Formats: sequence, C-alpha cells, structure tokens
Amino acid sequence: MKTRTMKRPQSCSHRRPAKLWQLRLYVAGQTPKSLAAFSNLKKLCESHLNGRYSIEVIDLVEQPKLSKGDQILAIPTLVRKLPQPVRKIIGDLSDTNRVLVGLDLRPAD
Repeated sequence: MKTRTMKRPQSCSHRRPAKLWQLRLYVAGQTPKSLAAFSNLKKLCESHLNGRYSIEVIDLVEQPKLSKGDQILAIPTLVRKLPQPVRKIIGDLSDTNRVLVGLDLRPAD
C-alpha cells in the first residue's frame, strides 16, 4: 500500500467556510486490519464529513521513519491533524460510535 492522499472538494456552503478535516492513517502493508481500517474510515468520512476531508495513508512497511513524527506505537492508527487538537485512534475503526466520539464528531454519551 503506497502513501496516497484522497482529497474531496469542500462543500459549497456560502454561509460559513467548512472545516477541512485532515486525517492520516498509518498502516503496515495490505493486511486485513489495514484494509479494513481504510475502508471503515472512507465510509465514515463519506457519511459524516460530506466532502470536507482529506485522507493520507502512510504505509510504515515502505516508510518506517514516518512513524516518529506522530509517535505511532501501534497500527493501524488514525491521526486527526486538523481540526486541532490532534487526536489518535488505534484499531481497524470498525466501532463507528467510538470513532465518531474519538474524532469529536459526536459527543460521548
């Protein structure tokens, strides 16, 4: 799995500028967990961020030194770079409610 970025156009709301969510997913090759994490993240972004996001996938098998910048200790790990503060979620992102709360898209119950 190569490093890649998916950019979606910002929404067309003229009332206020939309926040762009900058997400970075750290994976290790094309393992089932890595592929599941990317798939789950893409679905979540499509349904909750409405084109206001970019996803950068970093494959630590190909570029292991990139793990130091975000202090990655486990994979897969999702890092929300923007909006600040930076947040991290470890795992395959299959628990949608946990991911939404972790990204601060939904308040904790």
